[in-house]
Amino acid sequence: MAVKIYVVYYSTYGHVGKLAEEIKKGASSVEGVEAKIWQVPETLPEEVLGKMGAPPKPDVPVISPQELADADGILFGFPTRFGMMAAQMKAFFDATGGLWREQSLAGKPAGIFFSTGTQGGGQETTPLTAITQLTHHGMVFVPVGYTFGAKLFGMDQVQGGSPYGAGTFAADGSRWPSEVELEHASHQGKYFAGIAKKLKGSA
Repeated sequence: MAVKIYVVYYSTYGHVGKLAEEIKKGASSVEGVEAKIWQVPETLPEEVLGKMGAPPKPDVPVISPQELADADGILFGFPTRFGMMAAQMKAFFDATGGLWREQSLAGKPAGIFFSTGTQGGGQETTPLTAITQLTHHGMVFVPVGYTFGAKLFGMDQVQGGSPYGAGTFAADGSRWPSEVELEHASHQGKYFAGIAKKLKGSA
């Protein structure tokens, strides 16, 4: 049976969604892996989103908490809010109490990717504070580490991402993921899928 990887994200303006697409491509490149993108429910009213200048949501299925149990591995993506995950993703995790009670996610590998507005805006604190959610579910956190190689050390341009996972800087919303950031995301997807495949094969 194929290894099922879910890429589950929240994105207000589309930056995290762009990373999610690349992560899916990377994961799908691993033989025997099926990757699927999901978005979590929006909690803000359309009126508020309109005033924020947020674009319409993409044609991506909205996941329910219970559907997480069907995956062999899950990559969660979200923008930061004051160094932590956005409230929409936190609300989604808050709704996984039933899965926690049954420990339905225990032992499943999980990864994290993210977007921040500035260089000091949480490229490390955002994933670091998110690990508590995975820990309570008994999930196995799979950081990308420095497996991306020399490009993660690049100093010739501004670039997001860290050993915790792929990332991007959105600035005021006008900056989109760079080529290197997209490559990092694709690499994370491929690397994560390989780990998930090994774990399922040894189970």
